[in-house]
Amino acid sequence: MAGPETPELARAAEAGGADMIEIGFPFSDPLADGPVIRRAAERALAQGMRTAECLENLRAIREQVAAPLITMTYAWERFATNAHEAGAASLIVADLPVDAHPELRRVQLVAPTSTDERIALAAERTDGWLYLVTVAGTTGARAELSPALAPLVERTRKLADLPLYAGFGISTPEQAAAAGELADGVVVGSAALVAAEEGAGALERFVAQLRAALA
Repeated sequence: MAGPETPELARAAEAGGADMIEIGFPFSDPLADGPVIRRAAERALAQGMRTAECLENLRAIREQVAAPLITMTYAWERFATNAHEAGAASLIVADLPVDAHPELRRVQLVAPTSTDERIALAAERTDGWLYLVTVAGTTGARAELSPALAPLVERTRKLADLPLYAGFGISTPEQAAAAGELADGVVVGSAALVAAEEGAGALERFVAQLRAALA
């Protein structure tokens, strides 16, 4: 989540082995996010992180890390231009359907509830890779890997020749390893934010554990 400490945390994530880093822009009603990310968004808003401040934060992060930065937000008309100017490689817009604004290149999300038609359309319009939402619900750590992931990967591979990264609920190295056997990579959000609450060193160690599990 964008905030005063985020450049240091981004450096730590990169040092731990992260291939890309998602930077959340806080939103007052984050409908796709569970309690950990909601709490981080509330903290960022309390710190005064509004759109302009988040864009400046993104620029600062871009100067300090080489990994691609993927911004995550909710629908906002001018966001894409401003985010790219600030250093974002791409973006995720959680509440923008795949068939809305086709001119806006972004990483598309597909879920177990997505039809084959929607998955094919998402693959056609996505920016480089598909984000597989492993559960029907909000983000957040879970006790075990969703059983919906394997059939979702199988369906999507038949419809798309793209890298598939699995997210939502992946919170331990063991879960990352299991997901990595099915998909091409993993997206870890809530568990990384929990680690980051203990500081940059804890986040680096956590990311390194995920990297080792995926090796």
